[in-house]
Amino acid sequence: MKLLIKILLSWLAALNISFAIEITVFDFTETELTELQVRKVRGADNKTIYTVGTNDKGNYLKSVADNAASGLGKEIKIDLDETPFINITWKVEKDLSGIIENTKKGHDFAARVFVIKKTGATPLSNRAINYVFSSNNEVGANFPSPYTKKSIDNVLASTKDSLNEWVTVKANVKEDFKRLHDLDVNELDGLAIMSDTDNSKMKSIAYFQNIYFSSQ
Repeated sequence: MKLLIKILLSWLAALNISFAIEITVFDFTETELTELQVRKVRGADNKTIYTVGTNDKGNYLKSVADNAASGLGKEIKIDLDETPFINITWKVEKDLSGIIENTKKGHDFAARVFVIKKTGATPLSNRAINYVFSSNNEVGANFPSPYTKKSIDNVLASTKDSLNEWVTVKANVKEDFKRLHDLDVNELDGLAIMSDTDNSKMKSIAYFQNIYFSSQ
C-alpha cells in the first residue's frame, strides 16, 4: 500500500497536479462566539452587537454597530509560506456613506478583518493590515490608520460597487506585509473581526462568512 501511494504521488507530481490547502479561521457558532476575545475600543460608548446565523452557504456572523466599536479576536498561527492567501466572504447591508475614512473623525468601517503580526513585547508594537469593506473608497485604496502607522487600511471591497450583496475577496497577505509595511512575514499571530462606528456616531450592519487561508 505504501509503495502504491508513493507511485501515485510521484505520478501526480510528474503531471504537475497540486492540491490546495485551506485553513479555516472562524466557525461562526454560538460556542465560538463565547470563546472569542472581545475587545472594546477605548472611548467607545457601546459595544458592537455580534450574532450568528445560517444560510445556504453555512454559518455567518452578523454585526450591528450603532455608535459602537468592539472587535472579536483569535490568536492563531498561520504559516504564510504555505497558505499566504486570505479569503473573505462578507456583505454590508447598511454602510457609512459620506465619512472620510483616513481621518480620526471618519475612521469607521462597517466590516473589517485585521491580520496581526507580533513584532515586539507589547500589543502596541504589533503590525497589522486592516482589510476593509469601505463605504467611500475604491477597491485597491490603502492608507495608514490615522491613529497608528503600524496598522494599514487596505480596501478589498466597497459599497460603491456592492451594497447589500455578498462579496468574496482574496488577498496575498505575505505580499501585502512586504508592500505595505516593508516586512518579510512568514507567520501570522492572530486575526480579528470588527465593525465600528464610534467616530462617526452612525449605524452599520454587516455580515461575515467563510474566512480562511489558502495556498492558492
